[in-house]
Amino acid sequence: MPTFSSNGVNIHYEVAGQGFPLVWSHEFAGDITSWEPQVNFFSRRYQVITYCARGYPPSDVPEEPEAYSQDHSVDDLYLLLKHLGIEQAYVGGLSMGGSVTLSFGIAHPEMCRALIVAGAGAGSTDRDEQLASWEAAAETMLNEGMEKIVQGYAIAPARIQLRRKDPLGWAKFSAALLAHSALGSALTVRGVQIKRATVYQLEDQMRQIDIPTMVLIGDEDEPCIEPSIFMKRNIPDSGLAGFPTSGHTINLEEPDLFNRTVLDFLTAVEAGAWPGRSE
Repeated sequence: MPTFSSNGVNIHYEVAGQGFPLVWSHEFAGDITSWEPQVNFFSRRYQVITYCARGYPPSDVPEEPEAYSQDHSVDDLYLLLKHLGIEQAYVGGLSMGGSVTLSFGIAHPEMCRALIVAGAGAGSTDRDEQLASWEAAAETMLNEGMEKIVQGYAIAPARIQLRRKDPLGWAKFSAALLAHSALGSALTVRGVQIKRATVYQLEDQMRQIDIPTMVLIGDEDEPCIEPSIFMKRNIPDSGLAGFPTSGHTINLEEPDLFNRTVLDFLTAVEAGAWPGRSE
């Protein structure tokens, strides 16, 4: 089981395939296994790197609240690429991982050949309501464990599309969520989800991004629709792909459409045919 130390926290990762590096960061309710359809597809052409964020076994689960933050998440990704000797990569992620991708592109643009930001920006709109919901979820995790969370989380409006389209995939997703560390998940909510900047607060930084960027969103992923449009409007070299009748986990709900959309984007970048709006 390959691991590396990110400032004393052991992070589990996996590498598949050969070629230009493509790294994926997972969502809050996912883990390294959430990218299986993408690993299977993209490893035929790229060196695909996936990892479990801190707080997600088999990566370490620090017990100190201060060990969890958006900055730590960005540093973990940076140190993973450095550990692997990678100077530049395609960087992508979903939800929490999409927010890490955006922040990584802002912090380390020289390491990003392109950005893939999917289902990101939750907590940017209806903020007070979302923060209260996240804090209540963190409290439930600590007091009642993950089972109570799964009962509601896996059938939330933005998740129900996965159950409708792929019942077996939804059951696998729910089982994986149930196995997560309650402590790691709760501290991730409080340290990362609640405290990170909204996409609106990153407007000035996004306008300075000079990296080809693809933003992807499901049209049933209500908390992330407006933030995704905002990213498209403010990241100069960006495109926006909407997935019809799709919720939050678009890489699992529509793996073929997701993979083909991303592959077309990367192919255009490689051909020098992704001009964005800066041309």
